[in-house]
Amino acid sequence: MSQSPSLLGDPQHAIDLVLFGALGDLALRKLFVALYHLDREGLMPEQTRILGLARQEHDTEGFRRLVGAALEKRLKPDEQDAICQERFLNRLEYLKLDFKSLDGYAGIKQWREGAKRPMVVYLSVAARIYGDICHHLGESGSLDDDSRVVVEKPIGYDLESSQAINDAIGAVFPEERVYRIDHYLGKETVQNLIALRFANPLFGTQWNQNHISHVEITVAEKVGIEGRWGYFDDAGQLRDMVQNHLLQLLCLIAMDPPSNLDADAIRDEKVKVLKALKPFTGEALGRDVVRGQYIAGTSDGQAVPGYLEEEDANTESRTETFVAMKTEVANWRWAGVPFYLRTGKRMPEKLSQIVIHFRQQPHYIFDPDQRDIASNKLIIRLQPEEGIALQVLTKDSGLDKGMRLRPGPLHLDFNSAFPKSRIPDAYERLLLEVMKGQQYLFVRRDEVEFAWRWCDQLIEGWKTRETPPRRYPAGSWGPVASIAMITQDGRSWYEDY
Repeated sequence: MSQSPSLLGDPQHAIDLVLFGALGDLALRKLFVALYHLDREGLMPEQTRILGLARQEHDTEGFRRLVGAALEKRLKPDEQDAICQERFLNRLEYLKLDFKSLDGYAGIKQWREGAKRPMVVYLSVAARIYGDICHHLGESGSLDDDSRVVVEKPIGYDLESSQAINDAIGAVFPEERVYRIDHYLGKETVQNLIALRFANPLFGTQWNQNHISHVEITVAEKVGIEGRWGYFDDAGQLRDMVQNHLLQLLCLIAMDPPSNLDADAIRDEKVKVLKALKPFTGEALGRDVVRGQYIAGTSDGQAVPGYLEEEDANTESRTETFVAMKTEVANWRWAGVPFYLRTGKRMPEKLSQIVIHFRQQPHYIFDPDQRDIASNKLIIRLQPEEGIALQVLTKDSGLDKGMRLRPGPLHLDFNSAFPKSRIPDAYERLLLEVMKGQQYLFVRRDEVEFAWRWCDQLIEGWKTRETPPRRYPAGSWGPVASIAMITQDGRSWYEDY
C-alpha cells in the first residue's frame, strides 16, 4: 500500500531523525523496519529525513544498500513495496562519526543547515556514552529549542548510575524533550489495557482487592543469552527485565485512574504505584523471591548448554537468568492482593502475559470437586500473539452432565478479529509518538529512579545473604522453588491450571 508523496503524513510532524548506532542490531532489526512501515502506511511526512551515524566507513549509497538488505530480510512478502522502499531509502543519508570525540559533530550541524523541522536524536547505543553524545551535540551547536532525544533502556546499572546518566542527558535536554523507551509500552495490547480498564465499567468497578484475589505477570524468553555474555552477566534478569518491563506492566495494572490521558497524568499514577511497592526485608527475601540460573537442557527437542557453558562464560558466575517473586502494592486499592512476577531465559516458550484472577463467589452451590476452577480470569497476552481473553464458567453441554461446569474464554484475538489489519510493531507506535511530540508512552525520570530504588534493595539483600541462584534445566519453567512459592499460598501459575 504505497502512498503518493502528497498523501504522506501531517507536514507539521516532519522531523530530521539523527540515529546514533545506525548499523547496530537494534537499528537494522527493528528501527528501520518500523520507520519503513510508517512510510508505507502514509504516516511519515514527505519532508522527514534520516541521518544514520556509525563508526564504520560507508558512503550514503552503501548505507542505503545495507538498510535495503535488512528490509528485504525482515519484511514479509506482502509488506514489500518497491515504490515505497525506494522512497524510504532516499530519505537516508550517512555520516561516519566517533561518538566520543567532538570532531565530526560539526557534520550534523552542517546537515541540519537551514532546516525548519525539529531534530530527533535517537541513541541506539550503550547507555554509558549517552552523556558524551549529548554533551558533544550541545557543544557543536547542533541542537535548537525543539530538539528531542530518545534513549533506550536500561538506563544505568543501579540508582546511582541511572542518576548520573540522567543528569548528563538533562544538562542538555530538558525533561519534556527526553523520551525514554520501554518498547512494551508501545504494544497494541498494552494500549488496550488502558482502554479495557478505564472505558469499561464492567472492569472499572471490579478492579480492587474486594474482587481480585491475585495477579500474575510472566515474561518468558525461550532463548538463552544469544552471545551477549559480557552485557548480560553484568546485568542479570532482574536489571534486564524486572526493573523496566515487568514493573511497567505492574504499574499499568495497579495504577489508579488518571484524571485524563495526558502524559504526566498517567505517569503520576504509575509513580504512586512504584512508591507503594513493598520492599523485601528479613524472611520475605528468602520466602517470596526465587532467583535461578539455567543448566543444560533441551529446547525444541535440541540439546542446549547451561548458562555457565555458554561461549565466553565465567564458570563461577552467580548471575541470575530467572527471577520469580511475590510482591504487594501497599495502598487502599490493593491491600492484601499478591502480585506474582516471573521472568526467565530458556523457558519452554516465548510468552508475555498478565493474568488477573478474580475472587470466587462467597457462596458456592455447584460440584464441590470443581470449586478450584470456579473463578473468572482475565488473560492479557502481549506475545507471541496479542489478545485478551476473559475466562468464564458455563454449564457443560450434554444430558448426562447435570450442572457440571466448564471454563471457556470470551476471546479477542487481534489477528483473528482484524484479519485485514496488520498489528503494528511497538517501535512503530513509539516512533510515531516521538514525531508528534507526545510523551504518554514514555518513561519519566522519576519512574526510572523509583524502580531502581526498589530493585537496588533487593539486589543488596541478595549480596548480604550470599545465596547462589537455584538451578533449573533449560526448557523448564524455572526452579522448583518458584512453584513452591506460589503453591504455599494455595495457588498455581496459570499454565498449571
